[in-house]
Amino acid sequence: MSRLAVVLFNLGGPDSLDAVRPFLFNLFRDPAIISAPALVRYPLAAALAISRTQAARGNYSLMGGASPLLAETRAQADALQSLLNAQDPQRETRVFIAMRYWGPSTQEAARAVAAFSPDEIVLAPLYPQYSTATTASSLAAWRKAYRGPGRTRTICCYPVERQLIAAHAEAIREAYAQAGTPQGVRLLFSAHGLPEKVVAGGDPYQAQVEATVAAVIEKLDGAWDWTICYQSRVGPLTWLGPSTESEIRRAGEEGLGVVISPIAFVSEHVETLVELDLEYAEVAKQAGCAPYIRVPALGVRKAFIDSLSQTVSSALGRAPGISPSGEWSCPAAFGKCALKGRQD
Repeated sequence: MSRLAVVLFNLGGPDSLDAVRPFLFNLFRDPAIISAPALVRYPLAAALAISRTQAARGNYSLMGGASPLLAETRAQADALQSLLNAQDPQRETRVFIAMRYWGPSTQEAARAVAAFSPDEIVLAPLYPQYSTATTASSLAAWRKAYRGPGRTRTICCYPVERQLIAAHAEAIREAYAQAGTPQGVRLLFSAHGLPEKVVAGGDPYQAQVEATVAAVIEKLDGAWDWTICYQSRVGPLTWLGPSTESEIRRAGEEGLGVVISPIAFVSEHVETLVELDLEYAEVAKQAGCAPYIRVPALGVRKAFIDSLSQTVSSALGRAPGISPSGEWSCPAAFGKCALKGRQD
């Protein structure tokens, strides 16, 4: 019986309030987040972690004192493992989790995969849209950590994978139906922000977000009032816009409510459970933007697990290396596309 290891990459989150500060330090010391020499980056990361710990602890306190991201990712890993083993009983498949900034760390996952001694490895980021700040950073950490056997195939992105799009469209329709299909609402596709200079430097993230949204709108098949916006802006840099907050306020000024789809998030975590559900809900209340409806993250929705399964199966049908899943290729202008960088 052959052995397949699938590694799911995610950012991770603190598992206690005491873990918030070291988690933030791990985040800010990543050169993909702060592009400065280590002698500068490490002290700066420590200072940023200290300055932001109190506010971050407050947010995680609202979620019971820890991030739910690991539990969500474990549920996704279990569902994917069950599906892949059912699809091919002649192959033993195990799904591993590698968190970039907290446990289980990339190093822990690499040791566990090596102990499993797989014949094949598929690296699958839980970021459908590729960015140097997420997928590229996770893959770099993996290459540094893994020393075991196995032919490796890497999924760099899957922004328009058919079942991913179906999952988003399904979740949006359900949110509308549960709210009584209200009239006078705008559909906001909210993605995690990124500094404009990163995109200007060739990062394809924004283009891939736009491609995901275009595919979802086509799948929804109707006349929808919609826009793309970006959340989670931090620091003094100019970030991608418009901001989710400004779009909520604009909807309120126009007498509209909003339905918010977290289009670049596949799991519930602080950006959805606190930022969207609490902070932006309060913005909507103040702006007279009603109703305010939030579409759940994809989680273990069947269509999303099917999407992950399809990306893994497609990868196994190709030669070892790195490639997107679904009908996607980055335009030539994006020099930071994964295919233009190091090949696994």
